[in-house]
Amino acid sequence: MSTAAQYALTWDLDSLYPHPEKEEFKTLFDAYKTDLTQLAEDSESLPAVDPDGAKAWADFLDRITDIFARSSDLGAFIGCHAAADAENKLFQQMEAALGALGPLSNQVFTNVESAYRDLSDEQLEAFAQADERLAKVKFFLEECRSNAQLRLSKDLEMLSAELSVDGIHAWGRMYDRLSGALRVELMEKGEIVKKSPGQVRVDLPDRDVRQNNFYAIEKAWNTHADDCADALNHIAGTRLTKYRRLGVEDHLSVPLRFNRMNRETLDTMWAVITERKGTLLRYFERKAQLLGIEKMAWYDQLAPIPQASQGAGDSLGYDDACNTVIKTFHGFSDHLGNFAEKALNEGWVEVEDRAGKRQGGFCTGLPTKKQSRIFMTYKNSADDMSTLAHELGHAYHSHVLREQPFLLQDYPMNLAETASTFAEAILGDKRLAEADSDAKKLGILNNMLSDSVAFMMNIHARFIFENQFHVERAEGELTSDRLTEIMFDAQKEAYCDAFEDWSNAFWISKLHFYITGWPFYNFPYTFGYLLSLGVYSTAEEFGDDFPTKYRELLIATGCMNAEEAVQSTLGYDLTKPDFWHKSIDIIDSRVEEFLKVSDGMV
Repeated sequence: MSTAAQYALTWDLDSLYPHPEKEEFKTLFDAYKTDLTQLAEDSESLPAVDPDGAKAWADFLDRITDIFARSSDLGAFIGCHAAADAENKLFQQMEAALGALGPLSNQVFTNVESAYRDLSDEQLEAFAQADERLAKVKFFLEECRSNAQLRLSKDLEMLSAELSVDGIHAWGRMYDRLSGALRVELMEKGEIVKKSPGQVRVDLPDRDVRQNNFYAIEKAWNTHADDCADALNHIAGTRLTKYRRLGVEDHLSVPLRFNRMNRETLDTMWAVITERKGTLLRYFERKAQLLGIEKMAWYDQLAPIPQASQGAGDSLGYDDACNTVIKTFHGFSDHLGNFAEKALNEGWVEVEDRAGKRQGGFCTGLPTKKQSRIFMTYKNSADDMSTLAHELGHAYHSHVLREQPFLLQDYPMNLAETASTFAEAILGDKRLAEADSDAKKLGILNNMLSDSVAFMMNIHARFIFENQFHVERAEGELTSDRLTEIMFDAQKEAYCDAFEDWSNAFWISKLHFYITGWPFYNFPYTFGYLLSLGVYSTAEEFGDDFPTKYRELLIATGCMNAEEAVQSTLGYDLTKPDFWHKSIDIIDSRVEEFLKVSDGMV
């Protein structure tokens, strides 16, 4: 007799809002649309930004808080339904309907931000102090002034937003539809079966199966190579056209501003990674020996090691994974542990392995409900448990910020990834400390170092690819064959040419290249990963106060730039190499331990 599952595999959306098919939801949506339309109209006649207009401005920002908090809720709610049922036409239409309101939102923020464009520090300070509501969100006002530098003139900005609905964002939606409908053909038990790409595993112990699955996925994605090349060309082309009009330095200026970080910080991080990543080649060499192969290939990266226990390919039930995550989080702080229990027990998480779901995973927040929802596909592996911890880390970040003013709850992607990868780090270290055999330690270290490879090499390849693509795209459109060539070169550079075989469909299959709301959706992951390791390494400095310091850092992400958030809470300068070396020292120590534990197993 099977026992009942402790934790639900599907999330609870019904307690948030009426189902999108119901008339009650249409009423909510229409009310939001009406209020947003009125807000956009009123933004055309904003008062002067001076102490005399402070009260009127504070009132207007209160309306922005109400309407855009509801917007976040609706976007998250509809997005959850669409991700869970990727081919549902109604959900696709509702995503499009919400996207069609983008120009109204853009109109509001174009007008608001433009009002602050030319303010001096002294003028902004006097204005903020004229109303306590403005004083509380002064950082938001400063962000408005900075973001105004990335806007065209008002008429051109509005035209750009309107054209984007059927332009750049439509290409992104097309990619979502293609990826949602894509099926991979596999031979199982003598019959051809069709699965979503996310259902096909390349972390299996049998190399022949792993290889066949990999090539089946590659073949499926390559059927859409030209369509995806069109999408990528037009997404980047739209951005580059606007960047030329703005006169920004290059294609990295906007993503750096979006991430509230300095170019010096990004350059320093990549320089240290390039200098230090060679240690991972020793990991590759030993792993190849343990797998009984001469040299690793792209599809071997997630392969479980035969001599290891609890590797990525071992079966790990969802209930066991949840309980392990909860116990680990409690070990760091009861505040984090209690939060994880709440999220898992109250139906915040969707993990069921079924066809028709979108690929990947995400965490999305609903600020008016002070809740989040997590989407992923759990396939009974330790790697999936790490993903669960990762997404719960995102949700915890939002949870910590829930009582802050809504306008100070928005944090950049690079700092968002800090919370998620920090959660993964404490899970990995806890499991390693409790491992009672070399086989278990080997499996855990393999997972940890697989993550290091992902952040220091895989994402570096994405960054190199996207950087080179934007350089060439400025001169004209690129063919799918040329995109494949650039990706091959990027993979070889990022991985120090360590493999015998590479992925020719990586640029097609990677969703992150097609996200139209955020350019260069790659380096923030590496930033967050290494920052989380560096932050974690400071635990001994702060002792019992460390969990509190960590929460202070997360809160600071909503009201400070990246460098200031870390400097003010932990005292480190991210523009200097010392901090990044400190982070990679942890990775080096894991490589050394991996080599030590695996001695004699080859």
